[in-house]
Amino acid sequence: MSTKHRQSVNVAVWGPAGAGREGGRSTVAEQGSAFDGPVVSSAHLAAGAMPALSEFEFGTILVSHAFERWMVRCMAAAGVPDLSPVDVLVLHAAHHRDRPKRMADLCLVLNIEDTHVVSYAVKKLARLGLVATRLQGKEKLVAATPAGAEACRRYGEIREALLVRSVAALGLDRAALSTLAAQMRVLSGHYDQAARAAASL
Repeated sequence: MSTKHRQSVNVAVWGPAGAGREGGRSTVAEQGSAFDGPVVSSAHLAAGAMPALSEFEFGTILVSHAFERWMVRCMAAAGVPDLSPVDVLVLHAAHHRDRPKRMADLCLVLNIEDTHVVSYAVKKLARLGLVATRLQGKEKLVAATPAGAEACRRYGEIREALLVRSVAALGLDRAALSTLAAQMRVLSGHYDQAARAAASL
């Protein structure tokens, strides 16, 4: 590629709207400092009062999809293929502290509004012999079976070997990571509140 041709290549920079000829899209030649701006996927949203929140949302999008892929692949490697991300989450939650969980508690802990989603996952896991259900009064209790507990154990081993070890090698501040997790939980409450407000519009 010639020098002249290289100089004419457009590199998209997703900055605030109006930051270039194409309303948020500019070229390196036109806006050399644009890479200092927020890294977002929706420049029209980042143009508002809090671009940092758009950065957080873009990071959340990437992490959520990567995390879902990881859960499915890790559980498949543990010997249980064809589970969805929700199936894996429900299995781990049912096995948490090795005691039965109410369906309502599974929905609450996982912040899943549609109870049918969790109910479907429980039925699927029960068909596979990974969880068992029983009634306690009018409440349905869900618990991991020995097979489900073994799947969680193998998942944990693979997680330690492939994920935890590589993340630990980055030398991240573990206290800072815990603080970040706490802040994300707080932010989830604000998104829930905003969703309730939006539903009333």
